[in-house]
Amino acid sequence: MVEQLRPVTRPRLYEVIVEQLCAYIADNEMTPGDRLPAERDLAAQLGVSRASLSQALVALEVQGVVSVRHGDGAILVRRPTEERAVEALREHADRIPEIIDAREALEVKLASLAATRRSDADMAAIDKAIATMESEIEAGDRGVVGDEMFHEAITAAAHSSLLAKLMHEISGLIRETRIESLSQEDRPRASLKGHRRIAEAVRRQNAREASRAMADHLRLVSDVALLRDSN
Repeated sequence: MVEQLRPVTRPRLYEVIVEQLCAYIADNEMTPGDRLPAERDLAAQLGVSRASLSQALVALEVQGVVSVRHGDGAILVRRPTEERAVEALREHADRIPEIIDAREALEVKLASLAATRRSDADMAAIDKAIATMESEIEAGDRGVVGDEMFHEAITAAAHSSLLAKLMHEISGLIRETRIESLSQEDRPRASLKGHRRIAEAVRRQNAREASRAMADHLRLVSDVALLRDSN
């Protein structure tokens, strides 16, 4: 039997950069807590644009390899391996549709329940999350902490222990898409606007509008093509 040749997969530029960054980390014997060079310096050394380098750093952040902080640059969280890093990127891209389906199934219902069951304390937690995200964005950050706080507050306000448990089970996967989505230009402010719309529906205890607002919000943030379509 003649074995068929398989199509050659052309690596995306950010995947090549990820491999180079992994090699840099290994060659320089970096350990968790060490800071990578400034993005402009890394981009110059690699001969790539800042945008392409940022994509690669987001890819590593999604995997928990680095933490990218406003004003601090990229800080190593754990040492990666080149082969596993690229493999993990492709696995992440493959599971994005399933993550989106799960979020829509769970969070639209959670928003509806939050609108009918929320307490004043729940509403205060939702407002605090929005304020946190707004402060992050004003400081030049992406708002990842505030975004996570908001969705956790909505989940808590629904007062459904089973749905909360299911959300906890996929929280790590959601975090991957959260980082990726909020790294796209203008996405943090658009996401914040969606949060405010959801919050107002919950405040008015309008379950139908809360569901609609959450569904619209998830459609926006689920557009996470940052690490899928780049060449």
